[in-house]
Amino acid sequence: QVQLVESGGGLVQPGGSLRLSCTASPTMFRILAMGWYRQPPGKQRELVATISSGAGINTNYADSVKGRFTISRDNAKRMVYLQMTSLKPEDTAVYYCNRAPEGNAWSWGQGTQVTVSS
Repeated sequence: QVQLVESGGGLVQPGGSLRLSCTASPTMFRILAMGWYRQPPGKQRELVATISSGAGINTNYADSVKGRFTISRDNAKRMVYLQMTSLKPEDTAVYYCNRAPEGNAWSWGQGTQVTVSS
């Protein structure tokens, strides 16, 4: 059974930074494209960033986070990271990791709450 465990969220002031981590159980992790998604309060889940399989050479970002967020992966540890800088109140959401594209997603984990507020 696939397990995704996200961590690293918290309360941060506008302009602050956080680093989210996600551990994935599948042994074939290396060959899978991965993504970070978020669900703001009262809104639908949206894609934030994706990273290609293997070395993760190709990354893509939603326009709203481009230049502020960086996705990366460590295949040996089966981890995906999301470095978030210059955080804004509109970044407040529950953040999830999963396969990309979303149509290939496994069951969703618990996510990690990010709250940006002064």
